[in-house]
Amino acid sequence: MASNSGARVTDNSIKVRQVSHYQFSFVAGSNTEPGLWTLQLVCDEGAWEEVISVTAEDADNLQDVLKRQDTVYYDVERRVLMFGVAKPGS
Repeated sequence: MASNSGARVTDNSIKVRQVSHYQFSFVAGSNTEPGLWTLQLVCDEGAWEEVISVTAEDADNLQDVLKRQDTVYYDVERRVLMFGVAKPGS
């Protein structure tokens, strides 16, 4: 069995992180442009942050889901939020 003792774990090498806080923001557009909704994810108590542009409908749906979940993960590489984490057999 090969040893990985020389491999270092860095912030960029961690691909899945636990969401510890989130914040929705809205930036008003100009008279001719619509506004922009964003979702800021703070992961692993601030070790990683990500800002995602979302539609108003997505923001509403995501807020509902985020309020109901105790644990949410974010896959940094694929940009995927994962909800409803459960142990196998639950």
